[in-house]
Amino acid sequence: MSRLKAVILAAGKGTRMNSDLPKVVHKCMDQPMVHYVIKAAKDAGALDVCVIVGYKAGEVKSAIYDIVDYAEQTEQLGTGHAVKCAKDFIGTEGDTIVLCGDTPLITGETLKALVDTHKKEANGVTVLSAIVDDPTGYGRIVRDAEGNFTKIVEQKDGTEEELAVKEINSGMYIFNSEALSASLELLSNDNAAGEYYLTDTIALIKKIGLKSSAMAVTGDKVNEIKGVNTIPQLKEAEEIMKNR
Repeated sequence: MSRLKAVILAAGKGTRMNSDLPKVVHKCMDQPMVHYVIKAAKDAGALDVCVIVGYKAGEVKSAIYDIVDYAEQTEQLGTGHAVKCAKDFIGTEGDTIVLCGDTPLITGETLKALVDTHKKEANGVTVLSAIVDDPTGYGRIVRDAEGNFTKIVEQKDGTEEELAVKEINSGMYIFNSEALSASLELLSNDNAAGEYYLTDTIALIKKIGLKSSAMAVTGDKVNEIKGVNTIPQLKEAEEIMKNR
C-alpha cells in the first residue's frame, strides 16, 4: 500500500489581513486556520504532512501543535516554487495531496473523495474544482467537447469564452508523487508574474502521458474550498463552521 502524503502551503504573509500575524495562524473558532487543513489531510488518509513555511516561520511552527514536517520557502516565488521546497519530502512514492493553509473549511470527507477518484481513474494529477455562481478571480477549469478536463486558465490569461466558465480551480490537488517531482524540475517562470505556477505542472504531467482530471464539488460543499484572505472572510468561515 503506497503512502499518501500531504503538502500544505503556509508561507505567505497574507497582506490583505492587515495584521502582523502570518495569515494561516489567524484563528477560526479558537484554532489556527492551518490546523483544520492538517486535520482534513490526515482524515483523508495522509500519513505524513509537510507544512511549507516562509513569512514568520517560527510563529507558524509554534502555532501548530499537530505532528508535521516542515520545509522552508525563503523567497515567495509562486506556488510551484513553494511545493518544490518540499521535494525531498514528496519523493517518488505513492501520491501527494497539495493544499492551502488558508482554507479552514475543507473536510477530510471531500479530500477522501478526491483521493478515491484519483486512484480509480489512475490519474497523474486530479484537481479539486467547484461549480460557483461567480467565478471572478479564480482560475477556470477548461474542458473539451466531451467534458474531459484539458487545462486551468488564470483569470488574467483567459479569453472571454474561458472566463464565462463557472467551474473554478480550488487550488487543491492530488498528484502521483513521481510525476509531481519530475514536473517541478521542469517548471519555468516565463509569465507575467515571473512566478513558478503549480498549475503549469498539469500540462507537463500530460506530456509525460499520464491522465489528468478535475473533480467538481457543488452545492453546500462549495463552501469548503473558500480561501480566507481578509478578516471579513475569516468571520464568514467561522459562521459556516458554527453552522455545521
